[in-house]
Amino acid sequence: MVKMTETRLSFKEMCAKFDVTPRTLRYYEYIELLRPEKEGRSRFYTPREVARMTLILRGRRFGFSLEEIRQWLLIYEEKGTVPQMEAWIELADRQLAALAEQKAQLEATISELQTLRDETAQQLEG
Repeated sequence: MVKMTETRLSFKEMCAKFDVTPRTLRYYEYIELLRPEKEGRSRFYTPREVARMTLILRGRRFGFSLEEIRQWLLIYEEKGTVPQMEAWIELADRQLAALAEQKAQLEATISELQTLRDETAQQLEG
């Protein structure tokens, strides 16, 4: 039989597992993205919190705001999996469009910089 303590992570273990600072973990708790179990001054993170942290960090990597992530996680709690998946597709579509726009702007900037660099190099040679 698995003991309860074996399925939970301490505050320090959670920071190490996800390579985040204590400040980050406390902030995620403060804005109610995570709700660890508290025993005295200690915090313990259940598999649910570990799964949420995985989703939070993935969302951040994809460029979603913490508020967007919080709202998306809330949909699961209030309405279940299907509405959450539908919301995910909508969020992803919006973010993909924003990233495509950023990519186009970045490519234009790179092209312009390359042209100016090449023109300058030609002036030096000529």
